[in-house]
Amino acid sequence: MAHDAIAFITAMDLGQVDLLGFSIGSFVAQQIALTRPAIVRRLVLASAAPQGAVGMHGWAPEVIGAVGKPEVSPEEYLDVFFTSSPSSRKAGQEAMQRMYARTEDRYTATTWATREARYDAVCTWGIPDHALLQRLSCLKLPVFVANGDSDPMILPHYSYLLAGLIPQAQVKIYPDSAHGFLFQHHAEFAADVEAFLADPR
Repeated sequence: MAHDAIAFITAMDLGQVDLLGFSIGSFVAQQIALTRPAIVRRLVLASAAPQGAVGMHGWAPEVIGAVGKPEVSPEEYLDVFFTSSPSSRKAGQEAMQRMYARTEDRYTATTWATREARYDAVCTWGIPDHALLQRLSCLKLPVFVANGDSDPMILPHYSYLLAGLIPQAQVKIYPDSAHGFLFQHHAEFAADVEAFLADPR
């Protein structure tokens, strides 16, 4: 996936880009920055974990029970992406309305085989390997790491681990939110990313 993204950036002749990766996309974004550091100016890692981190080899049983199957209900999606508080659930329902507002020209739904392959990639990324953590120390670009304080899929302590491994990283944990923190706190997150990208330092 990282090689495909690099090929796309190169084919579009974009030169240097600001890159945001969410969830498995944050793994891909890290690999892009490691493989071709010259093309990434600034990096945003949302709901992220470093490769080789202990505890990342597969999702927790409650996450598997909710979203690790061919058919997922809206309630199960909300259980993983939002907390049980009334304000978080309301934000989740509003986010789902936005996601399904368009009824035409929608992407084809992801197949179960594709979702299984994606989970295989997540598990492979999460095989414990302390040496792989050290790779991140070579990233010299500014990095913004963010997550929700109650993410059951990628626990927030991985955000602090990332920030400790990357020399120019800053971290923010958003309150009363889970894996979908960036959908729940969309306005605040967008403002934070904009400020990060515009920071002259």
